[in-house]
Amino acid sequence: MTADATVVPNPAALPQSSESSESPRKTASAARAARPGPAVRLRAFWRRRWPFLASVVLPTLLTAGYFFGIAADQYESEARFVVRSTQTQMGNGGNGLGQMLGLAGVLSDSQAQSFSVGDYLGSHDAVAALRDKVDLAALFRRPEADLLARLWWAQPSAETLLRFYRRQVTIAFSQDTGITTLRVHAFRPGDARDLARWLLALGESRVNTFNQRAVDDAVRVATSELREAEAQVIEAQRVLTAFRVEHRDLDPEKTGIGQQTLVAQLEESLAQAHAQLATMTARVDRDSPQAVALRDRVMGLEQQLGAQTARLVGGRGTAPRMADYQRLEMKQDFAAKRYAAVATALETARENALKQQLYVVRVVEPNLPVRALYPRRALIVASVFFSLLVSYGIGWLIVAGVREHAA
Repeated sequence: MTADATVVPNPAALPQSSESSESPRKTASAARAARPGPAVRLRAFWRRRWPFLASVVLPTLLTAGYFFGIAADQYESEARFVVRSTQTQMGNGGNGLGQMLGLAGVLSDSQAQSFSVGDYLGSHDAVAALRDKVDLAALFRRPEADLLARLWWAQPSAETLLRFYRRQVTIAFSQDTGITTLRVHAFRPGDARDLARWLLALGESRVNTFNQRAVDDAVRVATSELREAEAQVIEAQRVLTAFRVEHRDLDPEKTGIGQQTLVAQLEESLAQAHAQLATMTARVDRDSPQAVALRDRVMGLEQQLGAQTARLVGGRGTAPRMADYQRLEMKQDFAAKRYAAVATALETARENALKQQLYVVRVVEPNLPVRALYPRRALIVASVFFSLLVSYGIGWLIVAGVREHAA
C-alpha cells in the first residue's frame, strides 16, 4: 500500500456507530414514559395506606383543625371553701388507716354538710336560684363561644340547662382536708369569676338554712312544752283567783292562822275566867253580882269560842277552804316550777344549737383569670392521635392474625 493511499471508512460501520449512540437516549425516554405521574403515585399510596390514613390521620387532622382553628377559649375561676363548726368534731373514718382498712366511719357534721353543700351547688335547686340572679342561658351563649361548645338553645329546658351547667361547673370535696374546690368555666373571665361568687353566696345561704333548721328542730319540743307550761300557770292562777273571789278571802291560809290564834286566845281567856269563877264561888255568894258577871263573861267566852271553832273547822269553815286553797296553791307552784324548768331547758337547747352552728370559711376567693386554660388543645389532639394509633395497631394485629390462620 502506498503512502498517499486514502483510507476509506467501512460503510457498514457508520450506521452501527450511530445506532449505538442513540440507544441510551431511547432507553431513558422509555423509562420516563413508563414512570407513573403524581396522581397515579398518590392513588397507589392511598390504596396502600388508606386504613391508616382514614382511621388515624384524618380524624386527628379534623380534631386539630377544630381545636386550633374553631374552638373558643374558656376561662377557669377557682375557689375553695370549708364548712366549719364552732365546736371541734372528729370523724371516725377520716384517717388514712381507716380508709386503707375499709372502715368508713361516721363523718362529722361539718364534713357531712360540706358534702351537702357540694351536692346542692350541682343540683337543679342551685340552677333555679341562679336563674333568679343572672341569665344563665345568655352567659353560656356568648358571641365568642363556638357552635359545639356553646349552649344551643336561648330558652332551654331545666334539664338541658342543668346538663350544660354541670359541664361548666365542677365541685370536688377532699375528705382528707375537708376542703371543697369549686371550678367554673366560662367564655369570659368576668363571667367565670361572677358565677363562682354567686355559687359561694348560695353555699353560704344554704349553710345558714341548715343552721336555722337545726335551731328550730332543737327548740321546737322545748318551745311546745314551754307553751303548755305557761298555759298551766295561767290556768292555775285563774282558778286560784276565782277561789279567792268566791270566798272573799285573799289568803285563806293567813285567815286560818289568824282564827287559830283567836281560838287559842279565847280558850286561854275562858280558862282564866273559869279559874276566877271557881275561886270567887268559893269565897263569895253564888248569886253575888261579881259571881253573876263572871259567869256571864264565861258564857260569852264559850259562845265566842264555839262560834270561832265552828267557823274554823265547820263544813264551810276556814279549814276546808285552807285545804282547797293549799291544793290550788300547790298546783300553781308546781306549774310555776315546771315553767321555770322548761324555760331553762329551752335556753339550754338554744345555746347548744348555737354552739353547733356551721359556717363557710372561704379558703381561696374566686380569681379573675387572665389566660384561657381550656380547651387543652395540644393534649386533646395528642390523646386522640395516640388513642387512634393504639386502636389501629390492635386492629391491624387482629386482621393479620386472621389472614395468617386463613392462609
